[in-house]
Amino acid sequence: MRMLEAGEDPLFIARRMVILAAEDVGTADPQALVVVNAVKDAVHFVGLPEGRIPLAMGVAYLATAPKSNAAYAAMNAALADVEAHGALPVPLLVRNAPTPLMKELGYGKGYEYAHDHEGNVVRQQHRPQALEGRRYYEPGENGFEKIIRERLEEIRKK
Repeated sequence: MRMLEAGEDPLFIARRMVILAAEDVGTADPQALVVVNAVKDAVHFVGLPEGRIPLAMGVAYLATAPKSNAAYAAMNAALADVEAHGALPVPLLVRNAPTPLMKELGYGKGYEYAHDHEGNVVRQQHRPQALEGRRYYEPGENGFEKIIRERLEEIRKK
């Protein structure tokens, strides 16, 4: 309310809320991003003074949501690998083969469609060799991330 009373653009506040939902709440509560995007749309649609109401709802939601920056940290770790390794070749396995020559060169050879397998999981190397085995996203124990962590553990067991 202090920002609004000082004349701040309510859409600036909504933009900051979108960033907070993605960066600080993250996958601990993926609905937070949906909620604050709805807040942004509502503020844009109704304007002030009524736009204060959805802003207040969004603030309350974000303040009480479980928090995790695991997706943000994963993004930064992946960026560090991009900077360290540059442009690495895409493995032939996952390259599209729209021409006979590409098929002959091995593009797409041996690719297994995950949805054709139990649990929609397949053991294949889809990353460049230099990055194989790297883990970027490590979910925490807060909110929905606990469920994601359990899913990843089951997938890794298979």
